Amino acid sequence: MKKTALYGAILGDIIGVPYEFDRNKPASKDSFPLFCAESNFSDDTVTTIAVADAVMKSAKEEDERVFFNTLVTTLQSWCRKYPYAGYGTRFLDWIFMNHPKPYGSTGNGAAMRVSSAGCFFDNIYDTRECARMTAQITHNHKEGVKGAMATACAIFLARTGASKEEIKNYVEYEFGYDLNRKIDDIRVYYRHTEKIWETVPEAIIAFLESTDFESAIRNTVWLGGDVDTFGAIAGSIAEAFYGVPDDLIAECRKRLPKEMLVVIDKFNECIFYRKDSD
Repeated sequence: MKKTALYGAILGDIIGVPYEFDRNKPASKDSFPLFCAESNFSDDTVTTIAVADAVMKSAKEEDERVFFNTLVTTLQSWCRKYPYAGYGTRFLDWIFMNHPKPYGSTGNGAAMRVSSAGCFFDNIYDTRECARMTAQITHNHKEGVKGAMATACAIFLARTGASKEEIKNYVEYEFGYDLNRKIDDIRVYYRHTEKIWETVPEAIIAFLESTDFESAIRNTVWLGGDVDTFGAIAGSIAEAFYGVPDDLIAECRKRLPKEMLVVIDKFNECIFYRKDSD
């Protein structure tokens, strides 16, 4: 498997959509198909593509106001193209504002779209700062920012050779999440929620318990709740750690419009192929 980015988050979204809100809840982790007629992208994918587009355009600008403005305009532009992708009410209002302002959200939207920040930089400091910026345009509550940063840092560590234990220890120490739980135990009491402190840790645990990319996604569906967002977060970390099988990439590409594929290909060329040719 070659190195890739963005596919993990998008596959997590596409595979999770049919099971969101505990619909079609599977009897076991291995008893459900990864793809079906309802396996389509949602807001997680649109915003992931938008942030990746913005990161490529101006994440390395010295003036962070340039990047902030690029994030806002690019996210609005992409989301306006797909107005029925399933956005939350406040974010949907934000998309169509002429002068949008952050609204202190504690939801998991900032974490679900942050995977490009975890892949773009060569050091964890810049990764954290980029993740912070991608969150603050909407989710400027401290928990919203923290969840995005934790996700991006986990991706960065996974793609730079850290072990699962090192990833777990870093996230627990830096962000205070309790990762000493098991998916099967959490599932007993878990219910649908979009609060970032009740979804990011669980998604990271789904990755930590996995044995490969597919099992990470199956863990998120098995847990239930906001499954597509769990999948986007866990899938982005799992992709960085394991890679994504070619057949799953092919299935992903079949379900995306050409303009999204252009961004994915450009992003992967930017962060991988160009480096490999140096």
